[in-house]
Amino acid sequence: MSVLTLRLAGPLQSWGVSARFTRRTTESAPTKSGVIGMLAAAAGVERGDDAELAPLAALRFGVRIDQPGTRLRDFHTAHHGFTGISMPLSERFYLADAVFVAALEGDRPLLAGLYAALRTPVYAPFLGRRSCPPALPVELGLHDEGGLQQVLREVPWQASPWYRRQYRDRAQVELTVLREADEDERHAADTRRDQPLSFAAAHRRHALRAIVSDHVTIPNPSARQLPRHDPFDALEEESV
Repeated sequence: MSVLTLRLAGPLQSWGVSARFTRRTTESAPTKSGVIGMLAAAAGVERGDDAELAPLAALRFGVRIDQPGTRLRDFHTAHHGFTGISMPLSERFYLADAVFVAALEGDRPLLAGLYAALRTPVYAPFLGRRSCPPALPVELGLHDEGGLQQVLREVPWQASPWYRRQYRDRAQVELTVLREADEDERHAADTRRDQPLSFAAAHRRHALRAIVSDHVTIPNPSARQLPRHDPFDALEEESV
């Protein structure tokens, strides 16, 4: 098994699981449905092509929260293009200045094709909604050693430099990981309805997915390097 890692960073992101009427919320981390949809778009998979979607949906998914961002709310107004009639006022939520590392585990040929598709996408990637383009290249790496959990422990911290500065006094940082539960973890796992079955506009369908929350500790590249100080150095100088 190989692991494809993605860096999801941008001014705004929005990863919704449910939308009720005019209120559209966002989860605190990318959903599997949203990330698989982005990969399918990059590979040119058309909406409604469930046969092409199935291998992507079968990939094991996990995400690491490198920079949680700030939740914000926006009000949207719209008018019908032909009649000019005002549409209902909608309330939409976003994550501002967030950074995530997403990982997908599966067969190498499929992941290598997706990695290449992200470099030359058929349809441009976006972070949950079309109004949320990524600020940096999405493709991060293709790993042939270690499983999903190990890779999420080893990928360097991707948070923005301004965010890392507030942790300069820490040599390591602890980050939250949300990943698909193993078979022996399902009894204590949470569920989320973001397992994509079909993206067809007429019958978009999702199934429940078991997820667990974990933590990883990784080095902080922005840690302050304190000068070496040995109080006995002064005594050695006096005795010379």
